[in-house]
Amino acid sequence: MDPILGFIGPIGWQELLIILALVLIVFGPRKLPEIAEAFGKSINKFKSATRDATDEVKKELDDVRREVGNDDTKPPRQS
Repeated sequence: MDPILGFIGPIGWQELLIILALVLIVFGPRKLPEIAEAFGKSINKFKSATRDATDEVKKELDDVRREVGNDDTKPPRQS
């Protein structure tokens, strides 16, 4: 484990509150809604891209299964 990054763990509500206060101090209350909106749009674009990539991979896997002749998409039964 890296000794410098070894102390970093999950972020709790106290840390989030400190980060929010620092952002408010640095950017001011007028810019905060714009930053939040841009952040929200970025998250939505990321989710959409992830969903599209997942759908494309599933489609390609289905195509490969059809080409191979193994169209059984159900998992094998365990004895």
